[in-house]
Amino acid sequence: MAQSREHGRDSYTPDEVARFEALVTRHGRHVYAIAYRMAGNEADAKDLAQEAFVRVWRALRRIEPGAALEGWFHRIVTNLYIDSLRRRPKVRLQSLDEPVPTGTGEIPRERADPAVDVEQTVLGSTMDRRVQDALLDLSEDLRMVVVLADIEGHAYEEVASMMGVPIGTVKSRLHRARRALRDRLAPIRQELRQR
Repeated sequence: MAQSREHGRDSYTPDEVARFEALVTRHGRHVYAIAYRMAGNEADAKDLAQEAFVRVWRALRRIEPGAALEGWFHRIVTNLYIDSLRRRPKVRLQSLDEPVPTGTGEIPRERADPAVDVEQTVLGSTMDRRVQDALLDLSEDLRMVVVLADIEGHAYEEVASMMGVPIGTVKSRLHRARRALRDRLAPIRQELRQR
């Protein structure tokens, strides 16, 4: 029995497979970054990014070659994140710096050393962790609007469309989120001034 052209990799042409792989190569890091900023942990971010590309695979034949896909990827990841929150309304987000609990105790998370300058690496990772922790302290709605508007640079109209809320709600949430982040990050600003 022949496999459906919609679902099986074997039914796609080599050019279509190559096109999909090029999309993953071109947009993969960015899609993961969006997912990570929203989810706040590596496992969920990988799941969101993978599911986003599953959706791209399914829609591959409807995507115009050369089309601008950044906004579409944001929308996909945002919708997937909202869906995951609905399925798991009381998710406890964990820091990437916390050890991983196992049946026999805890093990530290392993990370590759991305830089040669140890001092800058430590300062950068500490700052990154503190900023990410401040983001994670926000409610999901506030975190999403900050990620989409301030980190990813989308216009209010785009954020409203992606989140399915009025522009006024986006502005209100963004104002509350920025105020909360400013308050939470005040000690970091103070430390930087003292250096």
